[in-house]
Amino acid sequence: MYEAFAARLAEHEQQLIEWRRYLHRNPELSFQEKNTARFIAKQLQSFGIEVRTDVGGNGVLGLIRGGSPGPRIAFRADFDALPIQDEKDVPYKSEVPGVMHACGHDGHTAVLLGVARVLQEFRETLHGELVLIFQHAEEKPPGGAKFMIEDGCLEGVDAVYGIHLSSEYPLGRLGLRSGPAMAAVDAFTIEVHGKGGHGARPHQTVDALVIGTQIVGGLQQIVSRRVDPLESAVVTVGQFSSGTAFNVIADKAELQGTVRTFSPKIRKQIEEELRSIVRGLSEAGGARSDIHYLNGYPPLVNPEIETERVKKLVAKHFGEDAFLEPPPVMGAEDFAYYLEQRPGAFIQVGARTEDVRTQYAHHHPKFDFDERALLHAGNTFLALALDYLS
Repeated sequence: MYEAFAARLAEHEQQLIEWRRYLHRNPELSFQEKNTARFIAKQLQSFGIEVRTDVGGNGVLGLIRGGSPGPRIAFRADFDALPIQDEKDVPYKSEVPGVMHACGHDGHTAVLLGVARVLQEFRETLHGELVLIFQHAEEKPPGGAKFMIEDGCLEGVDAVYGIHLSSEYPLGRLGLRSGPAMAAVDAFTIEVHGKGGHGARPHQTVDALVIGTQIVGGLQQIVSRRVDPLESAVVTVGQFSSGTAFNVIADKAELQGTVRTFSPKIRKQIEEELRSIVRGLSEAGGARSDIHYLNGYPPLVNPEIETERVKKLVAKHFGEDAFLEPPPVMGAEDFAYYLEQRPGAFIQVGARTEDVRTQYAHHHPKFDFDERALLHAGNTFLALALDYLS
């Protein structure tokens, strides 16, 4: 039966590519994806699938009811884009200035639409139900998953799976590891309030810029000097804004950054250390600082049983050599929220070839992937659907 489903999806390959390229030309930022949500809902409705919109915000749910009773499983695809200028020279280049799909979400959405179309055509052969979770706002904490779960997207679901097209792995390979696979992500903003003045009279000022640079240096010592070296953690300051002119001492500075961890204990420790360092350096310099600290996505942990299920399916349908067990990464994913609620797995689908255009990192202005990976991802979903619902 899998061969019949895969053959049917292959007949729709050009449609998957067209959907992906349409979405790539028309990206929308997190929590702003109104047009994309309407596009998804319209396609699902054209297949005859039950649709629910505005789920937890801009999320879309589809429901495929099989011909016989059975389990209810869920597949998830995200569809938000990033605030990055598309620098590719391709016909499907983003038409929205400063916004692009630089992480493959356009491909994820196209894949799940194709899978939905095939499974709806064969729905009478299925024993159970499939929930199609089209999720908004994966890229921006607090993320869309949390709100969609609160709005009932996992109601009655026995297992949930997600895929991610990856330029880190070769085309034809699928990556998955049991246990902690991706880190928790937190975000912080630090506002330093000093006393500005003339660049020639520093003694009459409190230089927010200088204090801000001291804070940047202090934060780099959290991981190197405060955290157990056997634990994994990252503290990164990604933005620093201060000053208005070459001869003016700044009265304000703003720092923005991220913290990545696996251990809840280390996660809490780093936040406490950050607050202590900022408070101490600000007071020492005569300034005042405000800290805005957001606890974002939890660590993504793949359960062992579901990981083994995927591994066996990959070997059965794609060959023993197709499966990879990648190391944990400090990147984050709000699919972690689904795995806190239900068993399942988050699967990396290789999309890199020798073509240089497929080798750029995620979130790079020239990010792209080999579109043959769309079928590989879709067939992974189909294999899982049949394993549960056949």
